Amino acid sequence: MKTRTLGNGLEVSALGLGCMSMTAVYGPPANSKDMIQLIRNAHQRGVTLFDTAEAYGPFTNEQLVGEALAPIRDQVVIATKFGFDIDPKTGARGAGTNSRPEHIKAAVEACLKRLGTDRIDLLYQHRVDPQVPIEDVAGAVKELIGQGKVMHFGLSEAGVQTIRRAHAVQPLTAVQSEYSLFWRGPELELLPLLEKLAIGFVPFSPLGAGFLTGQIDEHTIFEPTDFRSHVPRFSVEARKANMALVKLVRELAERKGATPAQVALGWLLSQKPWIVPIPGTTKRSRLEENLGAVDVQWTEEELAAIDGAVSKIQILGDRLPEAAMKMVGR
Repeated sequence: MKTRTLGNGLEVSALGLGCMSMTAVYGPPANSKDMIQLIRNAHQRGVTLFDTAEAYGPFTNEQLVGEALAPIRDQVVIATKFGFDIDPKTGARGAGTNSRPEHIKAAVEACLKRLGTDRIDLLYQHRVDPQVPIEDVAGAVKELIGQGKVMHFGLSEAGVQTIRRAHAVQPLTAVQSEYSLFWRGPELELLPLLEKLAIGFVPFSPLGAGFLTGQIDEHTIFEPTDFRSHVPRFSVEARKANMALVKLVRELAERKGATPAQVALGWLLSQKPWIVPIPGTTKRSRLEENLGAVDVQWTEEELAAIDGAVSKIQILGDRLPEAAMKMVGR
C-alpha cells in the first residue's frame, strides 16, 4: 500500500477505512466478529488509517475498532471524533453539539477507555459548535496534545473561516468533509485553503454513500434505519435523475478495465497528493475492490475530460437533510 502525509507529518496509507457503517447508519449493525476480522484484514493489506467516532453507535463503534486494533495498536493510526451532546452513561444523544472545553476533555477520556489506548492519533471536532468559539476548542485540544493524550488535531465539516481561526491556535493536521464525483463542493474554497495551509484532507463518502458504485438505482429500497432514506439526494426522483453520473462512471470503468468504485476512488486520489479517502464497507470483497483503486492511474488529459463530462451533469437533491446542513460550519 502506498502512503501519504497529512498535514504536519502524519503518515498514513493512501486509503483509510471508514468504520462507521459497521455499527450503524446504513441499517442494522453488522456482526462484530466479522467486522473485527475485516478491520484486521484491511491492516494486513496495508491500511493504517482507521476512522471512528464516539457518535457512531453511540460508543459501540469505538469499542469495536479498539478491540480489532488492540494487537496491532502501534502499527496504525486511529482517528476519532468528539462534539455531540451525548449522555456518557446512557449514550442518548441530546439536541445538538457540545464542544465546551470541559466536555472535550471528558469525552477524550471516555474515548481512550473505549478504544483501549493511551493516545488518540487524530482527534476531530465532529461538527462545529456555534456556541463555543473555535479558539477555545483548539485551545482545549492543544492542552490534550501537550499531555500526550492526543497526537494530531482535525476538524470535520468545518468552513474556511473556522479552519483559519483554529489553525492559528493549534495547527490542524487534517480536515474531513464529504467529497466525491457526486459532491464537489470542497473544490471552491476548501481545497485551495488546505493547500495553502498544508493541511491534509480526508474525504468521507468518497463513493457517494454507495451511489457511485452502481449498486443503487431508483428501485433500491433502503432500511428504515438507513440515513439515506432521509437524504434529498437519495429520493426516488433524485436517484433516477442522478443515474446520468453513474452511467458516466461505468463508461470510465469499462475504458480503464476497473470497477466504478475504483474509478471514483482513483479520481479522488488523483486530485491532490495530500488527499486520503476513507471508504467504508462491511464486506471483504468490497474492501479488496476499493484497495485496488490505488493502482488506477489517470493522465492529465483524462482528468480534464472527466471534469468536462461531469460539469455537464446536473445533480439533483441536497447532500444532507436540512437539519444536518445547519451543522455544517462556516
